[in-house]
Amino acid sequence: MNEKFETHEHDVLIIGAGGAGLRAAIEALGQGATVAVVCKSLLGKAHTVMAEGGIAAAMANVDQADDWRTHFRDTMRGGKFLNNWRMAHIHAHESPERVRELEQWGALFDRTSSGDILQRAFGGHTFKRLCHVGDRTGLEMIRTLQDRGVNLGIDVYMECAVTRLLKDGERVSGALAYWRETGRFVVFKAKSIVIATGGIGKAWRITSNSWEYTGDGMALAYDAGAELMDMEFVQFHPTGMVWPPGVQGILVTEAVRGEGGVLRNKDGERFMERYDPDKMELSTRDVVARAIYTEVREGRGTEHGGAYLDISHRPAEYVKRKLPSMYHQFRELADVDITEGPMEVGPTCHYMMGGIRVEAETAQTTVPGLFAAGEAAAGLHGANRLGGNSLSDLLVFGRRAGLSAAEHAKQSGQVTIEAQDVLEATREMLEPFERPAGESPYDIHRDLQETMHNYVGIFRNEDDLKKGLSELDSLKARAEDVRVEGSRLFNPGWHLARDLKAMLTVSEAVALSALERQESRGAHSRIDYPNYNEGWSKQNNIIARGEHGMQLKQRSTEEMPAELQRILEGQ
Repeated sequence: MNEKFETHEHDVLIIGAGGAGLRAAIEALGQGATVAVVCKSLLGKAHTVMAEGGIAAAMANVDQADDWRTHFRDTMRGGKFLNNWRMAHIHAHESPERVRELEQWGALFDRTSSGDILQRAFGGHTFKRLCHVGDRTGLEMIRTLQDRGVNLGIDVYMECAVTRLLKDGERVSGALAYWRETGRFVVFKAKSIVIATGGIGKAWRITSNSWEYTGDGMALAYDAGAELMDMEFVQFHPTGMVWPPGVQGILVTEAVRGEGGVLRNKDGERFMERYDPDKMELSTRDVVARAIYTEVREGRGTEHGGAYLDISHRPAEYVKRKLPSMYHQFRELADVDITEGPMEVGPTCHYMMGGIRVEAETAQTTVPGLFAAGEAAAGLHGANRLGGNSLSDLLVFGRRAGLSAAEHAKQSGQVTIEAQDVLEATREMLEPFERPAGESPYDIHRDLQETMHNYVGIFRNEDDLKKGLSELDSLKARAEDVRVEGSRLFNPGWHLARDLKAMLTVSEAVALSALERQESRGAHSRIDYPNYNEGWSKQNNIIARGEHGMQLKQRSTEEMPAELQRILEGQ
């Protein structure tokens, strides 16, 4: 190994410091492994914080009839039965235990009068199932996990971005990263790697996701030979802020609807009656998002192209107590008092159901020693995720990924890193500085977001998707010649040039998979194929790296055992 690079050696390297990454770190430490957590941003600034509504777990504190079977059934139904049923089964079983563990570690939940954790209703869930802390649940979860991890002694490398996974033969052996502040390279040597980098929202123009969400982990895994799955299923959250422009896309939690918020169009109609008369505002996210989109498209949208979400009919003190973050968010950012009038909301690119293909029990990818958990991993949510399942997903599969990564590290011999691989990876990173001419990464990123917004959005059709893919081809060619000015010292243009490569990879995977799936299911809506197609009901799209670029194949979902099948058929 070349000595000129700063090098750190650990048993387990975890990329990403959100709920899944921190839970994996805590578990791996508990197994006696040495653990490094690398995060692109600051510790505590994870997307987990934005999950406001609650953690879905069948604890039956409010509705005694709830149990893991109903949670399993709701998750499978929400995912339109494309879910990895083993993951859905594990998740429904283990979520209550993971929530109790969080409570033991110091998480403060809202309480019932008898002192149990309070649970609220949420879209797609049969019972009141979301354990919550007002509308700041994700924040409390991160605070708790972070305190626990820091007390146990995890090594955290902040503002450090991983650019390539390194391999020793077929297995992973480490990663090359760089410090965002100085631009200096750093090598991590590890026997196991867990990817917990979240989603891909920054490839779209309107998104609830922050600047970090550029699909890094999925692209790193793909480049290292892992498979991606279900990439067509991108969830558009029905309610993001639409005004003013500076806050466009920022999330308005589903808890507003869970606490009684009503959606109306510009004519004052409660339009969800047309789309799901039974569940109304608490229908699944794909249905509500398409309903708002349709109202706007048919001319019944609000002034800024959205819908009104109104909770002002509830007492002001109740709203401030139950939804403190929403109250302050609208007060400070949009000058709107939500206790007195409606919010203006519209669909925003929010969550990725697809991602890296993993085994249900171990969270291992198709590459030995490489694991993935949380939003970066596919399988649990199928074609559409239910609200609140993301936080329990992080806890359940973050723990399993950490456990498996530590066990793999224990059984592994020493790994080696080839100096040549490191030099090649650094050379690739420095090329944008050396080009005498080329395009700005900002221009290419803007065009990428427009392309995904226009051609690979909420509604799709064959012509648009083909146009989108051809645009992506030309954007990839342009990105090959991207040029960056200045030094490596905190250079945002250089950071974006690297993120662009990841966003182009995941965008192509989304568009290819969306073109292939000739039906509408869950979050994937084809105008030219508006119905379910039975032929697709048990098929996952798998994306892998081939000799000539990206390759797509189908893989049948596993046959479900009869006893689980009976649970699904139960009413």
